[in-house]
Amino acid sequence: MIPRMIARRLKSELQESLKTFPVVALLGPRQVGKTTLAHSFQSESGKPAMYLDLERPSDLAKLAEPELYLREQSGKLVIMDEIQRLPEVFPLLRSLVDERRRAGESSGQFLLLGSASPPLLSQSSESLAGRIDYQELRPFMLDEVAGGEPLVKRDQLWLRGGFPDSFLAETQAASWRWREQFISTYLERDIPQLGPRIAATQLRRFWTMLAHHQGSLLNAATLASGLGVTAKTITSYLDLLTDLFLVRQLQPWFRNIGKRLVKAPKVYVRDSGLLHCLANIKDWEGLLSHPLCGPSWESFAMENLIAAAPSDWRTYFFRTSAGAELDLVLETSAGRTIAIEIKRTLQPRVEKGFRLACEDIQAAERFVVIPEGGPFPLDGQTTAIALFELVNRLRSPDDSTQR
Repeated sequence: MIPRMIARRLKSELQESLKTFPVVALLGPRQVGKTTLAHSFQSESGKPAMYLDLERPSDLAKLAEPELYLREQSGKLVIMDEIQRLPEVFPLLRSLVDERRRAGESSGQFLLLGSASPPLLSQSSESLAGRIDYQELRPFMLDEVAGGEPLVKRDQLWLRGGFPDSFLAETQAASWRWREQFISTYLERDIPQLGPRIAATQLRRFWTMLAHHQGSLLNAATLASGLGVTAKTITSYLDLLTDLFLVRQLQPWFRNIGKRLVKAPKVYVRDSGLLHCLANIKDWEGLLSHPLCGPSWESFAMENLIAAAPSDWRTYFFRTSAGAELDLVLETSAGRTIAIEIKRTLQPRVEKGFRLACEDIQAAERFVVIPEGGPFPLDGQTTAIALFELVNRLRSPDDSTQR
């Protein structure tokens, strides 16, 4: 039986942010666990805390006169959930933060929870520059759920995805029903609340098309032709799903190395469980026999590796017109590059395209990520390593990796 409560690794980082910044924004898709995490701070913060759910009419009514109400909460941690519903409050928060600073209260004043990325909360970055720290809460990652059964939990996490209600469902059928409802609710209610007036059926078709092209280079013209819209419209749809933390646009690594490099991003549905639902993959046997099995595993591994890497590292893929290619490039804060190829095999080989790409980017470390086993050398420079092992290494990079 899987435990109903799983500790989130972001909690300690969030605690440090609240000690440093007056305003912290905890962002991530709906139903990812932001409210649960916030309630734990409400009980453990060591100072009085006030929780407001801006989708609840009674809580929203308290902010009919926001300046009066929020002034009365001086000395408290004010938690405001679904902050994208009230973007006009950001300029007021700046004023209150500066006022409280003058009174000696410098940190941990406001915790804002939102289901949209900073570009959709642009007023926060404009109004609270230098006063706000952004943290992203992702669906469950492998090192959060693995416990003493890393392979069993890994496979369940890959199949169901990391949204808590999907991963922790009692049965696979219940997990599937939750994901179907999640997708429908997002399309029919949540996205229209953010402003864009896009037909739910049209956006679902687009999202499904992305699922069936998982990990492919963006070809806006082809997608536009399939939907009967313009390439510009496709870009707007893609940016919206990206801003809602549902899709990742992985950018190409680009330097002036005298070669023809691919410049279009690769596009992924970020959560493997949502990917499988959009592609109508209902169970383990269906996943293993589906053409998307390989791309799904690649994206699942990639999301876990990106989540495990330090937040100041940058992430890319690499591809040239001559065939040199890397699934993932991690660039450390010091500018060192780590080359990663992801394979769903226990007998990996170092291919020519991988070697050429590593030479092109002058990779300091080279890994081929496999489902389990290892680590073991593949050649004098490349190591085959299990996904779980590399995730753990990235969580606690050694001094050589940091340099």
